[in-house]
Amino acid sequence: MASSRPPFAALLRAWRDRLSPADAGFTVTAGRRAPGLRREELAQSAGLSVDYVLRLEQGRARNPSAQVVGALARALQLSRTERDRLYRSAGLLPPRDGTVNTHVPPGVQRLAARLDDVPIGVFAADWTLVWWNAAWRALHGDPATLPAAERNLARAVFGDGAAHAAMFPVRSERGEDAFAASVVADLKDAVSRYPSDARLDRLVRDLRDASAVFARHWATATATPHTTDRKTIRHPEVGDVLLDCDVLVVPGADLRMVTYTAAAGSSGAGKLDLLRATGGRTADALP
Repeated sequence: MASSRPPFAALLRAWRDRLSPADAGFTVTAGRRAPGLRREELAQSAGLSVDYVLRLEQGRARNPSAQVVGALARALQLSRTERDRLYRSAGLLPPRDGTVNTHVPPGVQRLAARLDDVPIGVFAADWTLVWWNAAWRALHGDPATLPAAERNLARAVFGDGAAHAAMFPVRSERGEDAFAASVVADLKDAVSRYPSDARLDRLVRDLRDASAVFARHWATATATPHTTDRKTIRHPEVGDVLLDCDVLVVPGADLRMVTYTAAAGSSGAGKLDLLRATGGRTADALP
């Protein structure tokens, strides 16, 4: 019974049952019995294994990390008050004010979920990817295969770890140096606004040690922040995909919503359609 579950497990199950699958970006089919999200849908949205979510709901896994709780709070589209309650039920302190926000408001998630034909990724101020849809996964590969700490654009561009290895080749119309400088400029701005954030400080130190290019940009004058661009993404299944990339700021949340679009009838639009239809695995789907 739900009442016999530990508080964290009970909240997890109750809030999973409450969330509409349509609001989470899943197709609702006739005959669906689950009142809310299925367990596998929650696991997919949070970037966790189904078995681990099951053990959390059954109370057999009792010490989730702060990263896991944060991912579940976003996947469940919790309010800040509910998010803090989930952290406390896991025996953790909620995120402090003055640190980089990784909470995606429910309204932003519902909006992004309804734009399911557009690849959308939501990033925190330190360029950590905190939410993505199926179209983003088809275009860029599945971020859930990366450790949570590696789901970061700056680590993908400048680092030498899993994020860099997994990143599909991307060519910026603005030029690689201008794009790199703009990402560093965004991080410098984040450091000025979140001077006490230990994770952000570690990110900058890691990248200064790993990349001479990052260190050079960090030492120079501030560049233009990363906003809009035209990018060519070399996808392993469909080849080069030319798309417009726009960065939309979410007021009050200090988040960036990155979108990729293409003009109707263009080669890029056709390749996006194919990737959406196949989930990015065209070799498996086509004869």
